[in-house]
Amino acid sequence: QMLEFRPSCENCDRDLPPHSVEAMICSFECTFCSTCVEEVLHNVCPNCGGGFVSRPILRKKYVHRLDPDRPRVYKPVDMDTYRSHQEELRDVPPAER
Repeated sequence: QMLEFRPSCENCDRDLPPHSVEAMICSFECTFCSTCVEEVLHNVCPNCGGGFVSRPILRKKYVHRLDPDRPRVYKPVDMDTYRSHQEELRDVPPAER
């Protein structure tokens, strides 16, 4: 089964095409751009609390396999709600969360 290759950052809605080196995912494939992961989320997924890794690059010859109508997930992080969650996990390595 193939990764979802979500087309955009869930927080800022920045385009993240399958060949983007800026795309980051957590273990549940929540997808964010590297700027949001580093500057806003501080490597704590707002959905699951996991850490992020670079999303693999999809080879051009396989792009045709992606659903062209795959939905954009755009749900900007509510920092008032997220802040305590982030502060609790921010200094804990992802493998120890």
